[in-house]
Amino acid sequence: MLQSLRVWNFALLEEVAVEFGAGLNILTGETGAGKSILIDALGAILGQRVSSDAIRSGADALRVEAVFSLDENDAELCALLAEQEIECEDELIVMRKIARTGKGSILVNGSHVTLTFLKKIAPYLVDIHGQNENLALLRENAQRNLLEGGDSDLRTRLAAYAQVYADWKEKTRLREERAEEIEDIGERLELLRWQEKEIAEAELTVGEDEELETEIRRLSHAERLVENAAEAVNLLSEDGEEGIAVLSALARVTHALDEVARYDDGLTNAQTMIEEAYISLQEASYEVRDYLDSIDTDPSRLDQMQTRMDVLDRLKKKYGGTIPAVLERLSCIRRELESIDNYDVDMEQLDKEIAALHEQLKTCAAELTVRRQEVGAALSTDIARELQGLGMEKARFHIVVTPEEKYTSRGADSLSMLFSANVGEEEKPLEKIASGGELSRIALAIKSIVAARDTGGTSMVFDEIDTGIGGRTAQMVAERIAFVAHYKQVLCITHLPQIACMADEHLYIAKSVKGDTTVTQVTALSDEERVREIARMASGDDVTEAALANAREMLAGAGKKKAAFQKKKKAAKK
Repeated sequence: MLQSLRVWNFALLEEVAVEFGAGLNILTGETGAGKSILIDALGAILGQRVSSDAIRSGADALRVEAVFSLDENDAELCALLAEQEIECEDELIVMRKIARTGKGSILVNGSHVTLTFLKKIAPYLVDIHGQNENLALLRENAQRNLLEGGDSDLRTRLAAYAQVYADWKEKTRLREERAEEIEDIGERLELLRWQEKEIAEAELTVGEDEELETEIRRLSHAERLVENAAEAVNLLSEDGEEGIAVLSALARVTHALDEVARYDDGLTNAQTMIEEAYISLQEASYEVRDYLDSIDTDPSRLDQMQTRMDVLDRLKKKYGGTIPAVLERLSCIRRELESIDNYDVDMEQLDKEIAALHEQLKTCAAELTVRRQEVGAALSTDIARELQGLGMEKARFHIVVTPEEKYTSRGADSLSMLFSANVGEEEKPLEKIASGGELSRIALAIKSIVAARDTGGTSMVFDEIDTGIGGRTAQMVAERIAFVAHYKQVLCITHLPQIACMADEHLYIAKSVKGDTTVTQVTALSDEERVREIARMASGDDVTEAALANAREMLAGAGKKKAAFQKKKKAAKK
């Protein structure tokens, strides 16, 4: 909902701040006062083209700022903002500045955005109905939502179709992906088979590389190992030129302590420790001797080990860095080979699934089209009846749903809204209708029918809706605008007192001379000021007591109508 609009240096608007209410906001004023300029300023916020010629004389730039309130019904808008990393809170502040040099800037909640993005979010903010404006009503998505929003059976059918469509698209994608992969399958197959052979023939085992590394290190230093092990054996158990061996020395120590023990047990503990040491050293000498005997000094054995290690290192470098990784790669290769071997079977199965889903899709799409045609026919009748009540007695309106061969996420049909204002005129698509007033009344007719279920936060603006109408038609237009305003915010520029007296907020636009310049001001009218303005609209500048009395009567009647609409709204919620 539009909360406020501030404008600086936009044509006659030097500095204007306007606060808007939640219901029907009426803008009135004498011709040429600047009502359309205010709408143009709002259009700038919605991404419409603004020439630097619109900048007020004497100013270097114009600026427009709008504040919108957001709620849970603005989820789609918040999703678009999130894509631009713009925070979506309770308020949305849009600012646009245009300099006389032609340069400009756009800020949305303080973040710079492009004009393209501003145009993208505009339909979620304000829907302007008037001459030369792009109506939200003209967007195909909006037309489809209009058709589908009020029929639960249609929504159920659409959900069923959407699921089948998603499955069909996914299976089709998989088949296309599979077909692309298989185009170069000959070369790929040769590579995979060569890789499988290379890894499989190596007969790898986990931990083999670590064992080989240890063995190669031993074989590479065999001479030093033999030398040092032999020295250890000699020192432990063989007397040599260098003196008595360790074990021989310990044997002599043991004998000496045995002699001491014959006369004194004071060294018993020491004797025990030396005996245990002798036994341990004796076992160690056996182990060292066995180790010496086991040392392989065959150079050919080292060559074999090194050759095997080279094989392992090459495979690890190519396929993953470790033996477990290489083995996992082998498993993957074999799975891919199996998949390729089963290609024909897989493609045949995919083709069967796609064909079955296509038949389902065909059936669901046809049912969806038929239901849309039924709902469209009923809605067309309702809209045509509303248009007659809005002074377009000869108008014809049809929602045409045409089957198509192409399947989309929304079905297999096209939708168009055809309209003819006069007898003898060919019905044409809405987008080819020239009259802004006609478009406005069509939009009003539609909104009158769907108001209760239209929960979107988009504000509506009606400009020129009262063109060429009066009397009973004007009253009907006024009542329908007021009815719609009970469900969403409406801004309406009007010259008709019948519409003006329905206002929840009445804003008066007037221009005056300020020094050497002309400025436009916007004022919220009090109750008594409203009476006088409606009297002026009904009888001209010569406001008499009779005109004032008539204005009060019109306002009283409007109040009763609005109260009835409010009662109807409350009853519908129960």
